[in-house]
Amino acid sequence: MTRRILFTGGGTTGHVAVNLALIPKFINRGWEVRYIGSRHGIEAELIAGLDGVEYCKIATGKLRRYWDWNNVKDPFRVLKGTWQAYQYIRTYRPEVVFSKGGFVSVPVVIGAWLNRVPVIIHESDLTPGLANQMALPFATKVCVTFPETIEHVKQRKSIYVGAVVRSELLLGSRSRGLNACGFTRTKPVLLFMGGSQGSKRLNERIRSSLPKLLEQYQIIHICGKGNIDSSITYRGYRQYEYMKEELGDALAAAELVISRAGSNAIFEYLKLQIPMLLIPLSMKASRGDQIQNASSFQSAGYCHVLLEEEMEGTAFMDAIHSAYANKEVMREKMKHYRQDDAIDQLLDVIDSVAER
Repeated sequence: MTRRILFTGGGTTGHVAVNLALIPKFINRGWEVRYIGSRHGIEAELIAGLDGVEYCKIATGKLRRYWDWNNVKDPFRVLKGTWQAYQYIRTYRPEVVFSKGGFVSVPVVIGAWLNRVPVIIHESDLTPGLANQMALPFATKVCVTFPETIEHVKQRKSIYVGAVVRSELLLGSRSRGLNACGFTRTKPVLLFMGGSQGSKRLNERIRSSLPKLLEQYQIIHICGKGNIDSSITYRGYRQYEYMKEELGDALAAAELVISRAGSNAIFEYLKLQIPMLLIPLSMKASRGDQIQNASSFQSAGYCHVLLEEEMEGTAFMDAIHSAYANKEVMREKMKHYRQDDAIDQLLDVIDSVAER
């Protein structure tokens, strides 16, 4: 019989990236692969491009750290999504469910548990996010990216596997990246990455600084879905909502990346040895996980950090110039980073759990 695996996770690219790295491995090994996600999340767009993967849409909600009328409605959406996931899993009967997190994953994990299907959760950040915290009691195993995360997860469930990096990013070409953007080879390229959902404040700060930035650099700006500003037509500036296949080429062209501090992304920069200036989401907009991630990388010498509250005045430009001036120091530190192949370790864990 064909072996079956069900993936879930969504809301941001970070909650899909590991799944995108794993899914082709299972297809090549002859597994039947399906995916449960939300109707309108970015996971629906990213998974739609994969041949041979059936996508199931369920209702989902979100727990917010601020008052919103949706906070009243969302618990009912979660209950509906849990019932939909339960019914789908009961019919499909996968041997294992792999969850990358995000609020769409909570109903799926519970639905799997109710069907007695084993669940593997992957946690990228140094401390578990709220969705994964809610899902932990229903999980069989929890795979973590930072060794320190084991302190926050039940020891018997946790396995340190390290960071998963999409193999296609390692095949990027600087020449292809420069040509795609229409850039010259004589001026350094900065890559600004606000995350798949973008960042209003970061996007505004970048755009207000463009005249000065473009005097010294060429800029690739990944600004998030719906955040393209078509009125900006500076030479040496290219905007993208998000990147798929072309991301590897853009990263290969960049000499410095200015980014949020989501775990998946920063480990990819580390693997590719791209110096970083990290601007983590503030405590006002998050639980502080990106600040923890950035602090860990700064301690290792892999990045410079600029807190969002410090972006005013000349601090933004000063931080970029300082990081660029110290890029070789960061790159030298990155050369000493060593890790076993996390994908192989994850495949072994999934195999062992599925065989039970």
